[in-house]
Amino acid sequence: MEKKKIGDWGEEQAAAYLRRKGYRIVSTGYRSRFGEIDLIAADSHFVIFVEVKTRKDDRFAQAREAVDRRKIERIIKTAGLWLTKNETRLQPRFDVIELYAPQGIDSKNPKISHLEDAFQ
Repeated sequence: MEKKKIGDWGEEQAAAYLRRKGYRIVSTGYRSRFGEIDLIAADSHFVIFVEVKTRKDDRFAQAREAVDRRKIERIIKTAGLWLTKNETRLQPRFDVIELYAPQGIDSKNPKISHLEDAFQ
């Protein structure tokens, strides 16, 4: 339960970060039979499928390292399904947002790292 709570909090922080950067949040927690996409955002050029990883620190590994080949494949399949159901002229892009929150959900200023086009 604690892990889900921290994950949900991290996704809220990531969505707020993207809004501050001028992105529009299209969907949160989109699920399909293939998997889940944490956030779907858009700007004037791209529809962005965002995987959010929240950790206390990067002492053992960077958060992005949890996005392995298997996870990438599930996200791409899920995004493909979303695209078949939601017509758009925007180009798809896959991003990863890392949040480092030393005090968990009590962290006031989590460190955010936004990796654009992360699946290349």
